[in-house]
Amino acid sequence: MKAAVRYYTKTGNTRRLAEAVAAAAGTEALPLDAPLDGYADVLFLGNSYYAFTIDPEVRSFIRALDPSKVGRIVNFGSAALLNSTWKKVKDEADKAGIPMDSREFHCKGEFKGLNKGKPDENDLAAAAEFARGIMEGND
Repeated sequence: MKAAVRYYTKTGNTRRLAEAVAAAAGTEALPLDAPLDGYADVLFLGNSYYAFTIDPEVRSFIRALDPSKVGRIVNFGSAALLNSTWKKVKDEADKAGIPMDSREFHCKGEFKGLNKGKPDENDLAAAAEFARGIMEGND
């Protein structure tokens, strides 16, 4: 199974998670402006809430994806206050005609003094374990 990891971050939290996910999936974590190189069975997509929604760059990235080059999107990310971005990402994936995995990884992220030190080493290890489970086909 071939994986790709793309992420969007303003604080660096999601980049750190993306690097852990990519290492576990046997690929490289790249920002959204890096095009997909061929077909990916799994596209791990890292993002967070910004002003109560996903960033317009994330929305544009998903809309620009070629559905024939992505088997499914697996969502992951962090946020200081809000939880999952899964529903917002799924709405965009549906519009793009790309299946969305029902599983995701989410943890707290540090922002302006909240959740100091997050994601921490335990969060990074959990993100890697999550990615390994996806890659091994564990439900």
